Amino acid sequence: MSRDWVRLGHAIEAARDAKGMTQVALAEAADVSESTIQNLEAGKERVRQPPSVKKVEAALGWAPGSADAVLSGGEPTPLSVGSNSDAPQAGDQTGLPLRIIQELSDGPLLDTTVLPLSGDSRMVIVVRGTPDASPEQIRRDLLAWAKAQSVLQELDHGGDPSDSTN
Repeated sequence: MSRDWVRLGHAIEAARDAKGMTQVALAEAADVSESTIQNLEAGKERVRQPPSVKKVEAALGWAPGSADAVLSGGEPTPLSVGSNSDAPQAGDQTGLPLRIIQELSDGPLLDTTVLPLSGDSRMVIVVRGTPDASPEQIRRDLLAWAKAQSVLQELDHGGDPSDSTN
């Protein structure tokens, strides 16, 4: 069966319009260029599916593989609360911007922390590694996070990190 790129372009445009997003807003949410969105919506024929399609799927709140389904004549599957992904889902009640949802879905989860702020406010930090990172890269990422975490803890205790000597 041939892949229907025009059908995918129409589906992306319809989903974007339904969310009240411009091409620029979708490009920002998916962390791709505006021309990428324009080319996808134009239904430009391709031999292979570009990696940007996965990012656009997530930014639109589609489940992984939805673009393949549309290319084959099916419909996209919306992400739903309680799906297999460990990241917050578009459409849930987190109120997170799509770009944050996209960032939370890429790469292995390395660590999380919640820091109390004033009153009942808090800061949530999620540390994600790079997809396909080597064990050495993950080790470097964790060391960098440990250093950043110590600066945050110093701030939490009322200190000024610029006063510390390293």
